[in-house]
Amino acid sequence: MEDVEEALRSALLLALSGDNEAYVAFLTRTGAHLRSYFRRRLASSPNDVEDLVQETLLAIHNRRHTFEPTARLMPWLYAIARYKLIDLLRAQSPRRAIEVALDDDEGIAELVHADASPAETRRDLARLLDALPDRYRLPIVLVKLEGRSVAEAAQATGISQAAIKVGIHRGLKKLAAIVAKRR
Repeated sequence: MEDVEEALRSALLLALSGDNEAYVAFLTRTGAHLRSYFRRRLASSPNDVEDLVQETLLAIHNRRHTFEPTARLMPWLYAIARYKLIDLLRAQSPRRAIEVALDDDEGIAELVHADASPAETRRDLARLLDALPDRYRLPIVLVKLEGRSVAEAAQATGISQAAIKVGIHRGLKKLAAIVAKRR
């Protein structure tokens, strides 16, 4: 994934300096990643995938000037894609949009630095999670890190499925606030 990040980031930086071929390459490769991202989330609505890819590419084009050259690219791209997805789902069903917003599977990954070693990443993540009360930490660990379903996490903890979802959502918000405060 780091190779993809660096290749796309390099292409975007060249594009921002006026290289049209690099921009075409950036948009083409980014489009492929977006298709995969949206297909996983819209399995029941495959006809919406290409429209969302195009809308997201347009939003990336319109916001390309906001990309910080020293920042990681993928979280920036996927944040734009996620907002476009939530906009589509909100138009179709407000409840479905809320479920997607609560089930942010990139949330934890964005809280940990990409340039750290796996051991450093585990240590940093453990420290972050230790700052949370159990009602937030356990749902994040079970669902986001161990890959259990919400139902399995609820059964393992004796907490309702709704409380697991709320715990994940609130816990991720608290983690993001902790990270922002440390920066």
